[in-house]
Amino acid sequence: MSEHASPRTAARSPMAAPRSFLWARRIFLTLLTAFVVLPVYVMVSSSLKPLEDVSGKFEWIPSGLTLRPYVDIWETVPLADYFVNSIVVAGAATVCSVVVAIFAAYAVSRYTFRGKRVFTVTVLSTQMFPGILFLLPLFLIYVNIGNATGIALFGSREGLILTYLTFSLPFSIWMLTGYFDSIPRELDEAAKVDGCGPISALFRVIVPAASPGIIAVAVYAFMTAWGEVLFASVMTNDTTRTLAVGLQGYATQNDVYWNQVMAASLVVSVPVVVGFLLLQRYLVAGLTAGAVK
Repeated sequence: MSEHASPRTAARSPMAAPRSFLWARRIFLTLLTAFVVLPVYVMVSSSLKPLEDVSGKFEWIPSGLTLRPYVDIWETVPLADYFVNSIVVAGAATVCSVVVAIFAAYAVSRYTFRGKRVFTVTVLSTQMFPGILFLLPLFLIYVNIGNATGIALFGSREGLILTYLTFSLPFSIWMLTGYFDSIPRELDEAAKVDGCGPISALFRVIVPAASPGIIAVAVYAFMTAWGEVLFASVMTNDTTRTLAVGLQGYATQNDVYWNQVMAASLVVSVPVVVGFLLLQRYLVAGLTAGAVK
């Protein structure tokens, strides 16, 4: 018997996966890709069809393509007004959430105060409850504030911004606290030696070092406000309605303009997709560092 192994046997790693496993993994990944891509293809193809073609039997390879639905979406409903409302609400909620979270997370990370642990647990525990539990209380609070003070929070952009802060701010504080904890305290000491105060050290040293985490928090807050439907459908009126709720305007009592629904859905998703692709590496780095202390 030869003491030397054959080249094929010697080249095979003891940890090499069997061929059946490799094929099973390929099949699974192919099915998973099809599961993700198929709805996008249906949306894109339906947005390029006339309404009668969308309402009839679905054709995988459409014959008569048209860009008319992308023109009609701006005429059927005031989509431009809804787009402005969404930009204002999501942008303001993002900026407020990031600014408040930076100061709160810096205080929790760098200072010791009575009730610090209780505060941290309380902030994080708010994420355990579903948002629908807050719908009726917020509605009553906004209505009563309007009746007592004349400040119209219900049906206004400001009220919707405060609502989104209620949900995005706790998670933002928790994420940035974990990220600030990963920044060496020697940087703070070096800034103090250079004559910086606490606020100056925060913006000159900590914020630049924590930029991936801050970007991750900003993306999270923006996406939370951009695609939210439940509170936007209750807390807004015809003039303050956002895009996510405005899509319902393409459904009437007599018909549903499915081609316009698909076209408008693509238009709504473009800012989020583009922003995610541009900030993907910061988002992954920020979420990873902020979630692991």
